Amino acid sequence: MSRCPPLPERTRWPRKNDADSIRARQEALGIDGLVTSVDLEPFASAAEAVTGVAVIPVSVAGPLDLSLGEYELDDDGAVVERARTREEVFVPLAHTEGGLTASMQRGMKAAQGSGGFTTHVVADRITRASCFVCATAGEALELARWIEAELPQLQAWLAGSDDPSLSRHARLREVKTHVVGPMCHVLWRWTTGDAVGPNMMTRNSYALNMGYVMQRAPVKPERAILEANMGGDKKPSHEFFQQGHGKTVIAEVTLTDEAIRRVLRTTPEDLDALSWAGTHGAVASGMQSVAFTPATAIAAIFAATGQDLGMVGTSSMAHGTGRRVEGGLHASIRFPGLEVGTVGGGTTLPFARDWLAALGCAGPGKVYRFAQIVAASALALEISASAAMATAGSENFFKAHHERGGLR
Repeated sequence: MSRCPPLPERTRWPRKNDADSIRARQEALGIDGLVTSVDLEPFASAAEAVTGVAVIPVSVAGPLDLSLGEYELDDDGAVVERARTREEVFVPLAHTEGGLTASMQRGMKAAQGSGGFTTHVVADRITRASCFVCATAGEALELARWIEAELPQLQAWLAGSDDPSLSRHARLREVKTHVVGPMCHVLWRWTTGDAVGPNMMTRNSYALNMGYVMQRAPVKPERAILEANMGGDKKPSHEFFQQGHGKTVIAEVTLTDEAIRRVLRTTPEDLDALSWAGTHGAVASGMQSVAFTPATAIAAIFAATGQDLGMVGTSSMAHGTGRRVEGGLHASIRFPGLEVGTVGGGTTLPFARDWLAALGCAGPGKVYRFAQIVAASALALEISASAAMATAGSENFFKAHHERGGLR
């Protein structure tokens, strides 16, 4: 009976982010040049097993002319507008999509010639969707009623805890339950200041699940699950499309007939017809959004400013509208789940800090400003792309992709 030859000794992959481990990974992969030519020390705190960098060109579109609200939270966590300013900003876009920057620029120009964009922050909540598995549906219903009635005690317990693992920046605002079979799904809804906040709310939600509900509930669940996917973390979902997740922002502009004709090179009637057809197409397909290409703008701004790219999935959910009005066309877009931050995570990287600073959005107290700039920029791209598609046969859209589409 023959024996299999022994397996070769497996190479131990260096996991640390010290200089020797970084170099060992680079040598093992045989990479050098631009990927490794920068100082990687500033990147070491942002990810595990850092080995190099991916360099993406950053272009800048602008000016983005918009009326910005200045917002803060009241004691109940509601977003309150305190003042409003009119500004022009230039927006960094990290991408490799030919035509994106030029198209957004055209949308910005059309808006600038029409009085500019106006933006509104509607709400601020981020949700961790936990679940408690009970023995029966009856027990799950009893648990749900208890959890919803227990909200003030849950909030007080968190505020009075001396557990060092808890985040003091994440504040529990509401709790929503949904029972299906023996499962009691619980949506813990938080505000997290200027950070996006997933790590903050995860730590606090875990403490509520294991330290409060599992210990004090009148019904003893069989299992607690920290994230059970009811909300739609990093994915489009009806729950977050309707209830919001992160910052809920609306951007709007009334485009003049002149700007539509001269800058966008189409007509209000053509744009109105496209809006009608596109909305029905979105409904017929079961699309979670009613919009053209919001993910393109969101991803480009996120990449330039150190946002979590996984959150493009939720953040790019959008509901756009277009309506013919006297003298032009009113266009708007609602983002129910912009997961953005101006502190923490990738925003601490040097390039991200620089681009956020160029927007006037670096550091504490800037997250609502940043969310509004993202929304208005995305609407600028929606307007321009829609105008290209609205022309007869969508000829302008075809020409843009033919001329800037790279390989033939």
